[in-house]
Amino acid sequence: MIACTLSNLELRSIIESAFLPMRCNCMVIDDTMTVEVIDPLTERVELLASGIALDRLDTSRALCELISELRADLHNTQLMHRHALAS
Repeated sequence: MIACTLSNLELRSIIESAFLPMRCNCMVIDDTMTVEVIDPLTERVELLASGIALDRLDTSRALCELISELRADLHNTQLMHRHALAS
């Protein structure tokens, strides 16, 4: 595995670009990150994940796994929202 030596700014940029064309905001406070994914058309927050430990992102694999987990959470949230609208 390759160790990540990315700055917080680089981590934020990678994560935010992983959710394009949606808008993604990453906020780092102390040693944790909060990720907010917003639908640019409706301005609705589709996903909010907080308390992500930065020390968890110590390899490129860990960063990819985090993005995959967040995408899965986003997909599940969108499915639940569509189901609620259809009811």
